[in-house]
Amino acid sequence: MADAGHDLPQHEVRNRHFDALSRDADLMWLGQNTNHLPPHPAVLRALHEAVDGALFNAYAPPLGIERLRALILEDLGLDPALFGVMITDGAVTGLSHAVRTLLRPGEQLIAAEPGWKWPLVYAREIGATATELPVYDPAQGHRLSPAQLRAAITPATRLIYLVDPNNPMGTIFTPAEIAAFAAIAEEAGAHVIHDCTYRHFADGHTLMAPLLPARTVTTYSFSKWLGLAGLRVGAVVACHDLIGRFAATAPNALGSSVIAQHAAIAGLEHKGEWLPQVIAADRAAKQAIADAVAKLPGLSLPVWPSHGNFVALDVSGAGIRPEALVAAYRARGVMIRQGGYHTALFADRFVKISTTVPAPWTARFCALLPAMVEEARGMNTIPPLF
Repeated sequence: MADAGHDLPQHEVRNRHFDALSRDADLMWLGQNTNHLPPHPAVLRALHEAVDGALFNAYAPPLGIERLRALILEDLGLDPALFGVMITDGAVTGLSHAVRTLLRPGEQLIAAEPGWKWPLVYAREIGATATELPVYDPAQGHRLSPAQLRAAITPATRLIYLVDPNNPMGTIFTPAEIAAFAAIAEEAGAHVIHDCTYRHFADGHTLMAPLLPARTVTTYSFSKWLGLAGLRVGAVVACHDLIGRFAATAPNALGSSVIAQHAAIAGLEHKGEWLPQVIAADRAAKQAIADAVAKLPGLSLPVWPSHGNFVALDVSGAGIRPEALVAAYRARGVMIRQGGYHTALFADRFVKISTTVPAPWTARFCALLPAMVEEARGMNTIPPLF
């Protein structure tokens, strides 16, 4: 490896990119769907009490603190007699473990494109096939259809991945679609990972688990609605047999962060009084962005309303590259995300903007939008983006 940062391998370049972002105290972070709104005082109090009490000296229970496990099932409305919970180091760690446990080399995972890319990465790493079904199409509501999924099923299909609400599009499935997916999975003998990371922002979300209890893995996140992304706490929820399989080879066999779990407990205990404020701020940000976009020809929001804490902004009609718009904003201290992070097939069409952020951040994005579009049109050199 060369000195002074020259000729670094890609993984080092990527890490330095995000390290620079994380050290920028003035950065307006609108690119990773994280929640930057003020937390509930009880969450801060729980964090301080956990630190002051040195609760971090001991390991957490291997499946998580019992109070937290019970609160997650209560939040999802699932019967503890049928379902169990394993607390994980963020939802993505549970997702990784589920994919690696349920898939074998030569078997098939099916997912939508665009979507959350990491399950496909995990599947391919173990020698499985990852099939992506295109959904960036207004004719199908920018979401996977039961007919599309059924046509893709093969004898090798063992895992169906549904991110719902979809990241990055913001669509959700109807109850009839969820029921159809459950029937297709049952018929194929496949498991379903129902990634519900953004369900708290959705207007009318339907869980797969009650319809397909023995074959559904539900992922649960505290990074988005509660704003605990940096604390790395999430969960997988499944029938007791599957939780037993996951526990047997858990990557966090000594438990997840005690401090993070206490913050999550406080968040769930006060969710009813706090989440409505987050939803109100989220929807106000979305409307402000929609109003700004409506004034500029060539820009559009392909999904409205978005059921995640973000919006996808289609820039293809404006004759600009998504990466150029991202770079233009970054030079002004605003981070947004290019569609290429989620999809190769539709990478040239859109960027994504987070909406659980302070109102001045959204106002800054909107005020800059006309100038950033013009600047992006003339941009030929774009720095590396990840």
